[in-house]
Amino acid sequence: IDIDVPSLRLVLFLFFIFTFREIGDYCAGGFGFFILTMTGLKKKGKLQVVFGPMFSGKTSELIRRVQRYNLAGYRCLVVRYTHDNRYSTDSVATHDGMALNAILTSKLCDISHLVEPYDVIGIDEGQFFPDIVEFCEAQSDSGKKVVVAALDGTYQRAAFGRVLGLIPLAEEVLKLNSICMSCSAEAPFTKRIGRETEVEVIGGAEKYMSVCQDCYVSEPTIARSPFKNLRPPAYVIPINLL
Repeated sequence: IDIDVPSLRLVLFLFFIFTFREIGDYCAGGFGFFILTMTGLKKKGKLQVVFGPMFSGKTSELIRRVQRYNLAGYRCLVVRYTHDNRYSTDSVATHDGMALNAILTSKLCDISHLVEPYDVIGIDEGQFFPDIVEFCEAQSDSGKKVVVAALDGTYQRAAFGRVLGLIPLAEEVLKLNSICMSCSAEAPFTKRIGRETEVEVIGGAEKYMSVCQDCYVSEPTIARSPFKNLRPPAYVIPINLL
């Protein structure tokens, strides 16, 4: 068999380069990530969005995904809305006490200068940021992996802010349900217990309950709430901050 040695070398070189590029994308702590960094090949950006009502585990899923990237060696930055200080003042925290260190802002454009060194950006309570669409599009297009956790609907079952504008831009969209706090059915909606009429009223189980459709349109009573006696975060997971 007549083999063109220079052509074979070129094919093998391209094969290893693209193989290491894919390995680097999924195993950042390995040799593939080293090759990806040293060769300057373009990183693959990705936008992931996690929607759901209150108490559906959105922040827990955000923490899980960011921690997964962090363990693989990616440089991760977590962003939280300034006015949401229910469980912590300096971290993203869940109702059951899991937390990640975070920076606070009310506009994502204000931290654009901070995100440059990072590979992964996690954004909690994405529905509160007025520039969520522009920021996520710019960062994912630049090669960063962006993970957003957000309410998709208000307590009136209307679109919350501009966050639904992320759907056409996202590579992955996950909709979580909670459990109805009145009848224990699947709960895709959030119902406000208090009398406030503003859309942005930050609170936990003292102001909101997750409900199914039947209990949303009726006047449900809270049969049980696992969040009745909330505690401060039990521990904070360190992430790869520079």
